[in-house]
Amino acid sequence: MDERKTLTLTALASALALIGNVQAQEAAEPQTVVVTGLRASLESALNAKRTENSIVDVVKAEDIGKFPDTNLAESLQRVPGVAIDRDAGEGRSITVRGLGQDFTRVRINGIEALATTGGSDNSGGNNRGRGFDFNVFASELFSSLTVRKSSAAEVEEGSLGATVDLQTMRPFDLAKRGFNATAMIKGRYNDLSKKTDPRGAFMISDTFNNNTMGYLVSVAYGRRKLYEDGFSTGRWDNGPSVGGWCAPMGVGTSTSPNCSTSAPGFPAATRLPGTPENIAAYNAASNVANYHPRLPRYGRMVHEQDRLGITASFEWKPQRGTRISFDMLYADLDATREENYLEAFSFSRNLSSGGKPQTSVVNAQYDALGRLQYGVYNGVDIRSESRYDEMQTKFTQPTLTISHQITPDWRINAAIGRAKSTFDNPIQTTVTLDAPNVNGYTIDFRQNDRLPVITYPFDVTKAGVLNIYGVPAGATAAANSLPSEIRVRPQGTTNINDVASADLSWRASDTWTFKTGLNLKRYKFNTWEFRRANTAETVYGLPAGTDVSGLTKLLSGFGTGQDMPAGNATAWVVPDVRAITALYDAYCNCLKTGAANGPGDYTLTSLTNSSARGNNRAIEEKDKGFYLQGDFDMEAFGVPLRGNVGGRYVKTELEALGYLASGGGTPVTAENDYHDFLPALNVTANVTNDFLIRFAAAKVMSRPQLGNLSPGGSLSTVGALGVSTGNPLLAPFRAKTFDASFEYYFPNKAFFGVGLFQKNISNYVQAVRQAMPYNQTGLPLSLLPANFTGTEMFDVTSFMNTPGGKLRGVELNYQQPFTFLPAWGRNFGLIANYTRVSSKIDYIISANVANSGTVRDDLVNLSPRSWNTTLYYDDGKFSARLTGAYRSGYLQVVPAQNNNDVQGKNETTNVDLSLSYKINDKLEVTFEGVNLTNEASDQFVGRARNSVMTHNVTGREYLLGMRYKF
Repeated sequence: MDERKTLTLTALASALALIGNVQAQEAAEPQTVVVTGLRASLESALNAKRTENSIVDVVKAEDIGKFPDTNLAESLQRVPGVAIDRDAGEGRSITVRGLGQDFTRVRINGIEALATTGGSDNSGGNNRGRGFDFNVFASELFSSLTVRKSSAAEVEEGSLGATVDLQTMRPFDLAKRGFNATAMIKGRYNDLSKKTDPRGAFMISDTFNNNTMGYLVSVAYGRRKLYEDGFSTGRWDNGPSVGGWCAPMGVGTSTSPNCSTSAPGFPAATRLPGTPENIAAYNAASNVANYHPRLPRYGRMVHEQDRLGITASFEWKPQRGTRISFDMLYADLDATREENYLEAFSFSRNLSSGGKPQTSVVNAQYDALGRLQYGVYNGVDIRSESRYDEMQTKFTQPTLTISHQITPDWRINAAIGRAKSTFDNPIQTTVTLDAPNVNGYTIDFRQNDRLPVITYPFDVTKAGVLNIYGVPAGATAAANSLPSEIRVRPQGTTNINDVASADLSWRASDTWTFKTGLNLKRYKFNTWEFRRANTAETVYGLPAGTDVSGLTKLLSGFGTGQDMPAGNATAWVVPDVRAITALYDAYCNCLKTGAANGPGDYTLTSLTNSSARGNNRAIEEKDKGFYLQGDFDMEAFGVPLRGNVGGRYVKTELEALGYLASGGGTPVTAENDYHDFLPALNVTANVTNDFLIRFAAAKVMSRPQLGNLSPGGSLSTVGALGVSTGNPLLAPFRAKTFDASFEYYFPNKAFFGVGLFQKNISNYVQAVRQAMPYNQTGLPLSLLPANFTGTEMFDVTSFMNTPGGKLRGVELNYQQPFTFLPAWGRNFGLIANYTRVSSKIDYIISANVANSGTVRDDLVNLSPRSWNTTLYYDDGKFSARLTGAYRSGYLQVVPAQNNNDVQGKNETTNVDLSLSYKINDKLEVTFEGVNLTNEASDQFVGRARNSVMTHNVTGREYLLGMRYKF
């Protein structure tokens, strides 16, 4: 942690201590303390952990609006072994014990669910995978989170990392029977956007008919507008890639016409004289050991979100031992995002797209690791780019559960529900202004390797220099140039889980209870995308009488809170997306001929469009599971033992749909099925009343990522035989897991635990290039010419199952209320945890073809170290929490693109503060500070170089509010 963060933590901790001292001095004499508020939630969660037979961690909220964080993912990161990834400054997805979101199952009210939404390209964009997006839901809707780290036969399959249970509130969960109502309202202020937004929730419930029936309704709403400012590069590339640079005169390696002073269409991209300085700069830039940013740009994203959540629950206890619950959950996340970048895109393009072969290197300096430190270039295309998205996720889940005590020894439980998540991105539009072939572009990393100084040889705040760079109507673009663009890319994703289960338990004796059950699930996934039929999307010249000043806006105030070096532009002209799309009638979805603003194909297509076709695909899975489990509670050698042992059999049937590039989008379907037997054991030994030892072992499986299962792609049967496709025949990820936990429950609700875990991953999935007979690809023989037999060898780029590797780790967990201190300190407490994980995977570059090999590296998304610590004060009237969460750097891609070894994210430390004060039994005021150190999201490429890909900040947030109980 750097000095600034340490000072912040120290100052806030001192303030908490002073507040606690004042509160204690106000008590004139000792009094009986009834535990409520934060301490009550902590004790309840600890009791739930202690009584479980499996290894779990629990987070609880005593009432609506009192979840310990403003975001569900951020609450989960308080659990040992859980780390989160953020989008737009808030938690979106989780990693559990080093395994990413695709390996974690989420259940809501006992029903498996999958909620997905969209994000920026840097944060994964449209979620088309199995990972759960927690930012869809307001945290006020839930009463508890349970992270199940060990497996049991009765818990459905599908997780290598953990099963996360989210529970909404029900009327009989409340301590007080009868009528209950609570309202909460907050104002949220962001110090980067300077905006204040509302957030509120209310809950109403009642029990009646002699407390045999009850209902509960809760509503949560929040609005959020923020800026995300920073620098990004779109990866780094080494010297000669993308065709090399424009060589100086006299250098024989480049004599192409584009480097000539007389090259048509490039009056500014002059070939430099062959001086020693120019030749030295060219040679340095062309060295394969030296890397430069592909798309250096400063940018601002403007996020606007409206999040609405509604829960409704009805419970009926018609007789003793019978409970019927109907729960409904609805969530609606409406969002817009506007991205504005000022960029130089020549370094990422080939010659035909105005790229590096027409760019001259005037000066280039690199450090010993090959990172560009300083560069001056001629013939650079400068672009002001704006992208506008409208996005909406709607989630619905009705759930009916029935629990009935048939006899004192027999009980039946049943549940049925449907979880449906629909993400719609109907508007995703990008427009650009351009200044082609600019001389004197400069980028300087010497002051800051994350935030360089970029200078332009013109005033970037003036419309007209950055302009609509088009061609006359009916003409074509100049050779090797790239006119301004309008890109329209609507898309969406739907996930549906239909789930039914029935469980029967029999208490056979005081020692054994046997359980059996059946689980049925039908999962449907569908994703789509449209793009322009004319993928070049040329913008023609401005219509007569049109001035670019009416098509632009000025972005200003950039750079606040970034420690950005002086000399950078803090304002620049950006295209007005609405004005430009209206001028060119960009949403007409039509073919224009002879139009005033130029002809063009504005048709939106999907299956016939090679650029969009790959994102049109579907999956349907039918899962049938059956389990038998015995729960035991016995004594062995004088030590009480409890736990469970059993096995689960599950069969998965898969049907996948994709499209081949050939034939204008040929539909391809493929089927697969597999089955697994998954034994599981959990044992807890009460060595003493306060000391527990747990052991767990199981076989587990997680189904392959959705994008890897599509049978669509490309097929070449002429010349070199080749296939590029997904693999619907993939087997699932499989592993053997072993867990041990040592837990000591001190008096006064203190706790210390050590957890050890190992996962032997025997079946992994990777992208691989290999040679194989066509009839082993899973594609139908009908796609081959008539003279093919299917035994021909094809060069196949696809996904395959690989051996995997071992993952090992240790967790330390400590919870301590300081009741042993004198009066001034007994209301303080500490929660702290630390996790260390290690794993190595052999990443296969290719198999059975030339240049085959492997790279051994960390498992992607695995942070070797993470910790979370909370210092709190709670006397029942005043409550305060200061929390720090750390996640070490981790890899995201191995091997990375553009000749880089890895791509990943650097470490983060987030600091939050929460204060509340009860004015009386009904009214409470609250204050929260989120991301107090304005932590940056810092992506990198290249392990040794640590070259910046994205370095963005979203500002600090402060929330002031109140809660009222009726």
